[in-house]
Amino acid sequence: MKFLWLVVGALFVSWILTLYFRHYALSRNIMDLPNERSSHVVPTPRGGGVAIVITVLSFFPILFLFDLISYSDFKGVLGAGLLVAIVGFADDRGHIAARWRLLAHFTAAAWVLLNVHYIPTFLIFGSSFENHWLGSFFSLLYLVWMLNLYNFMDGIDGLASAEAVSVCVCMSIIYILSGNGNLIWVPLILAFAVLGFMYWNFPFARIFMGDAGSGFLGITLGALSIQIGVHGSELVYSWIIMLGVFVADATLTLFRRTLRGEKIYQAHRSHGYQHAAIFYKQHHYVTGCVAAINVFFLFPIAALVGCGGISPEWGVLLAYCPLFALAWKYDAGLPNRNV
Repeated sequence: MKFLWLVVGALFVSWILTLYFRHYALSRNIMDLPNERSSHVVPTPRGGGVAIVITVLSFFPILFLFDLISYSDFKGVLGAGLLVAIVGFADDRGHIAARWRLLAHFTAAAWVLLNVHYIPTFLIFGSSFENHWLGSFFSLLYLVWMLNLYNFMDGIDGLASAEAVSVCVCMSIIYILSGNGNLIWVPLILAFAVLGFMYWNFPFARIFMGDAGSGFLGITLGALSIQIGVHGSELVYSWIIMLGVFVADATLTLFRRTLRGEKIYQAHRSHGYQHAAIFYKQHHYVTGCVAAINVFFLFPIAALVGCGGISPEWGVLLAYCPLFALAWKYDAGLPNRNV
């Protein structure tokens, strides 16, 4: 644990940078004003996720210098994350048409895949097959979806932060349990960079993350979940399981809104977590429940899969069936909450 100072450093740098960006946003009146589709009721500074981006991208060269991240991972995550963050920051400050944002998202996802030395394996209960083109196509869609769903799920205090911290810490433990303890530093740096921001965002938000931060987290988590495949395909499924709360809620919401012919990029309050926040009348309770689901329900399943205790297919089914049921219970994708 001689590199623990890097983790502490990421926490401190992110904390300081978030404080700076909060003062900057207040001085320049860069505020997120409440409207009928918002979950907050008072004007709040935005753009604090830039602190996460700067912290992580600043620490990546140090990780590479100490041989704690491979060159391909370093280049892939840094390039994609930087592109997404720049586009997100520009969109935070003004507006970029959805088609140009989507083009940038696909470009970032393609850049990740160009630097990945792993072809996804499709598992069907005991049988597996590889197809480079099919695997690359679905990986591209997966990365773009992860990027966008993380933006969609960043709608109440602390939720996106709690998801990233709990998922990354749990995956670091799974790396250790599966004999890959040398790989923990990238997810830990990401987790503690987010934790530094989270101080200012939870339990009551004093600054919002913004598209730059949420998009960066989405593409980075997606990239880490694919790149780990060179060390064992079961670890890819561990990531997919740990990210299940966000994937289930966002996917069911998108499916239902698409069926109703709604514009999927239009702001709304129809996610399951948003309905839950309205029902319980507090953000921090919902955020805490999501973190608890990750730690006490998804982590044991992901650990069993990552260590070979159960097959990835059964692990995904065991994790996702209750998650989709929970999203359904809280009317994910429906415009009105009926209790």
